[in-house]
Amino acid sequence: MSEGAPTGELSPERRRAVLRQSWSVGIATGLYGVSFGALSVAAGLNLWQTQALSALMFTGGSQFALVGIVGTGGLAAAPAAIATATMLSIRNGLYALSTRRFLLTGAAHTPVVRTAAAAHLTIDESSAVGLAQPEPQAARLGFWHTGVAVFLFWNLMTLVGALAGSVIGDPATWGLDGAAVAAFLALLWPRLKAADARLTAAVATVLALVMVPFVPAGVPVLIAAVAAVVIGIRGGTTGRLADPPDPRTDGDPIP
Repeated sequence: MSEGAPTGELSPERRRAVLRQSWSVGIATGLYGVSFGALSVAAGLNLWQTQALSALMFTGGSQFALVGIVGTGGLAAAPAAIATATMLSIRNGLYALSTRRFLLTGAAHTPVVRTAAAAHLTIDESSAVGLAQPEPQAARLGFWHTGVAVFLFWNLMTLVGALAGSVIGDPATWGLDGAAVAAFLALLWPRLKAADARLTAAVATVLALVMVPFVPAGVPVLIAAVAAVVIGIRGGTTGRLADPPDPRTDGDPIP
């Protein structure tokens, strides 16, 4: 039950608790943006291109994937980079199926602008904080404030990283070149609970490593995705795949 007043509003104490959680998550997540900014500039993108990715794409895993592939293969790898980034973003659409339950509660008509804003802010962190709240009012409050907080700090720190990129020199000197790898490992690790998930990861890794010497940068990642398709089909006929990731416990450390 809500701790709010009979009108359904949250009590001041409950509201402050949700806001503390939302902005704490937003600030902590936003700090990763400095790594993206520095890596993007090092990969050859300029300041405005880097900032546009954070503002318009706004899904950290996909951003790291795109600049990582472009940095390795240049503009020729752009199609593969875009395809990989798109695949990584699909999970946000799955989160929307859950968040719409509380975002649309009690709303006879949702303005187009509000719907578009909610879609843009549907990331791991906003979904996690929203879904963790027992009351619909708190869920909406947590979703919106977390999404806005991450957006603001992610873009701010992207700018800091991009501006500092030319000053700090090679990102490898500071370990920033490992940020993308660490982020993807953090994203993958909680998924490896089921045998099918571990098998998918193993087959995908082998496929990618085998294809690296023979195809352009970025293409091995796309080929590795075949493992998920094959094992998914197998799981549909001979077994059960692992449950979809729960953003409340398996969230991406970046948006």
